Amino acid sequence: MIAGSFLCFLILFVLIGLASTFYSKKTEEDYLTTGQNTKPWLVALSAVATNNSGYMFIGVIGFTYTTGLSSFWVTFGFFFGDYLASLLIHKKLRVKSEEKKSTSFGQLLSTWQGQNFKKLRIFTGLMTLIFLSIYAAAQFKAGSKALHVLFNWDYSYGAIIGGIIVLLYCLAGGMRASIWTDAAQSFVMILSMALLTWTAVDSLGGIQAVYNKLLSIDPNYLSLTPTSIKGQGFSALALFILGWICAGFGVIGQPHIMMRFITLDNPQNMKRARIYYYSWYGVFSLLTIVVGLCARLLIPEASAFDAELALPTISKILLPEVLVGLILAGLFAATMSTADSQVLSCSSAISKDILPQKKNNLLFTKMSTVFVAVFSLLIALYGGTNVFNLVIVAWSILAAAFAPLITLFVFRFSLTENECLLISITGVISTLLWRNFGLSSTLAEVGPGLASGFIIFGICQMLKKRLIYKKEGLDIAS
Repeated sequence: MIAGSFLCFLILFVLIGLASTFYSKKTEEDYLTTGQNTKPWLVALSAVATNNSGYMFIGVIGFTYTTGLSSFWVTFGFFFGDYLASLLIHKKLRVKSEEKKSTSFGQLLSTWQGQNFKKLRIFTGLMTLIFLSIYAAAQFKAGSKALHVLFNWDYSYGAIIGGIIVLLYCLAGGMRASIWTDAAQSFVMILSMALLTWTAVDSLGGIQAVYNKLLSIDPNYLSLTPTSIKGQGFSALALFILGWICAGFGVIGQPHIMMRFITLDNPQNMKRARIYYYSWYGVFSLLTIVVGLCARLLIPEASAFDAELALPTISKILLPEVLVGLILAGLFAATMSTADSQVLSCSSAISKDILPQKKNNLLFTKMSTVFVAVFSLLIALYGGTNVFNLVIVAWSILAAAFAPLITLFVFRFSLTENECLLISITGVISTLLWRNFGLSSTLAEVGPGLASGFIIFGICQMLKKRLIYKKEGLDIAS
């Protein structure tokens, strides 16, 4: 019964993706951006499903299970930072993409100022390919964990099934197929999470009973102060929250999400898309936290349990088989909705940024899609890091590489190509060093990554002024 229910939903998603081919214009622009003709509600549901992926279903639920209510700050930081970025950046990015006729993230950044920064385009393409491939691998890995729990299949099976399905409808309909299936998947995601939340809370005796039982396990479990900064005061908590707000703001450095907003039919519709997006995002985020907390009561052996298996495990405990299939489909929907967009963003990075063709070449772009899907699947099969860490690392590096740059472009600061590269590379190095030295528990590594990019910009501006003063024979102090 579980397998039958699960397969029905998977077949539905594939059919929706394949149906998009009837609207395809068989051009590279249509394959990568739908010709910028997507309705606001579709953009919003696609973007939110892409953003709230296996990371939410597997990573955040597992993180909440392990750390308790303090995981709220991770969700709050991501939400608030994302919203701030939307207010400042999204509409201007959509306008600029139409003006420059950009079909890839690297193409957009390299031509933003009216020039053609070829080195920046190649760098952006390479960063997109490497880290979104890792990110996509995390999604395939999330799906494989669910199938392992429910069917006792080898971990590789779920990853392979997810990879094949994503490849099928991406090749068939490109970005339009991805957006359509994302929208369908978003309904399944929130329905399955709402169902599991209600069932879990009810089985434990209600909200008050859940609260009392969690307190009896560990009084600190419901503390909003993370264990890693316990006793360090308000400033430490504020710094911790700031780091996750920076992570949320880093959404503008994620090519696979920003390309969704670039497909919007009219920049003036961005406000409507924002309302749909954040309504869904807020509800879904709160549901994942509640499920994570309930899982700690339903699966008490925390020390001997892989926290990232919490969702499929409690589904199996609480629900009839047909509904377990729905939950599994919701989880798979989440992973595929992110993986497909990442695969397509990597495809555009190869065909438009790293190996740009002299003329539009849809076949080459589709072959790039095949390569990326296989590459990501191999990472999922042979990589050993958990989903939460894979996502955080990839997200942080992309955010540090591109968010400062886009922010400076939006606020009309003029940058040379070398300055752009220096800002991006410094952000990436700072992020990696911060994580390597184990400082992430105090401040998420994306915070120093973003800050270092803006600091490098400030230094470059000061050096420019010094050169101008020197050429004109002026006193710098004056």
